[in-house]
Amino acid sequence: MNVPNARLVDGKKFFWDGREYSARDDAATAQAGYERDGFEACTSEGEGTFLVYTRRVVRQVGEAKAN
Repeated sequence: MNVPNARLVDGKKFFWDGREYSARDDAATAQAGYERDGFEACTSEGEGTFLVYTRRVVRQVGEAKAN
């Protein structure tokens, strides 16, 4: 199956987690885990498998120091 590594959902870019789930419940469990970890996540169905896409917005940027 040729899976796109990224997709746009409502103008936001999400990245595939790299796994193909055979059941909708398995994908939903994975999605819930990502959401608990602070990611936005969505599920997509393709060719009899389910895919989970995630994204996380950077909330704080540290200071970069040059040597």
